[in-house]
Amino acid sequence: MLFSQRKKMKVTLLYLFVLCSAQHSAQPETWQVKGIAGKSLSFPERVLKSGNLLYGDLGKVAHVYPGKQSNTNLVKRFKNRLHWNNVTGFFTLSDLQIDDSGIYTVANADEEKMTHAFQLTVYYVLSKPQVTVHDNISCTVVCSVENGREVTLSWYKGGEILNQTSSPDLNITLSLPLKVDEQNRDSYRCEAANPVSKESADVPNSCIESDPSKVTGKNMYSINVTLQISRQYQLLYETISMVELIL
Repeated sequence: MLFSQRKKMKVTLLYLFVLCSAQHSAQPETWQVKGIAGKSLSFPERVLKSGNLLYGDLGKVAHVYPGKQSNTNLVKRFKNRLHWNNVTGFFTLSDLQIDDSGIYTVANADEEKMTHAFQLTVYYVLSKPQVTVHDNISCTVVCSVENGREVTLSWYKGGEILNQTSSPDLNITLSLPLKVDEQNRDSYRCEAANPVSKESADVPNSCIESDPSKVTGKNMYSINVTLQISRQYQLLYETISMVELIL
C-alpha cells in the first residue's frame, strides 16, 4: 500500500514538472529592439489577416480584423501614432517617446498562430560634447555632455581609451577632466555615446602650456614674432612723440 502511494506521488510530481516545462516553453521569446526618440519603429512580425498588438500592463493596444481592417486607436497615448500596414502586415509606432519603452507582444492569429515579444528601449540622439579649458597653466580641460539613458563619456588618445564615466542619475550633466600633453594635443578626443548615437569633440586651441620648459618650437617662434612686433610699435610710438616735441 505504501509503495503504491509513493508511485502515485512520483507520477503526480512528474506530471506537474512536464506541465510547468510546457507552460515555460510556451512563453514567447523576447527580442531586444532599439528606437530613437522622434523617429518610427516597425515591429518585425507580420499580422496579415487577424491578430493583436499588446503593450505591458495595458494589454491590447491594436487589433487586426479579417478583411484587412484594423483599429490602432484603442489606447489614447498611442492615438495617431500607432499604425498597421495591410500590405506588409507590420505594426509601426511613430514619433517615439522615451516612455514608450517596454514590452510589446505581437499575437498573430493567422494560420501560424505565432506570438513574438519585443523589448523596446527608446533613446535620445546625443548632442555634441563640450570641451572647455579648466586651467591654462597645466592645460587641464573638462569635457561635458547632458546625461541620458546608457550614456558614456570617454577621453581617447588615438585609439586608446584614457578615462570613462557614466551615471544612473539621468538629471545631471556628465563631466570628465583631463590633463593634456600640449605637444600631442591633436591626438585627444572626447566621445559621448549611447546605443543609437555617438558624438565627439577635440581639445580647443586655447589650451597652451605656459611653462617655458614645455613650450614647443612652433609656440616659441610665435612668441618671438609677437615680441618683435611689440618692440617695433614701441619704437614707432617713441619716434612720433619726439617729433611732436620738436614741432
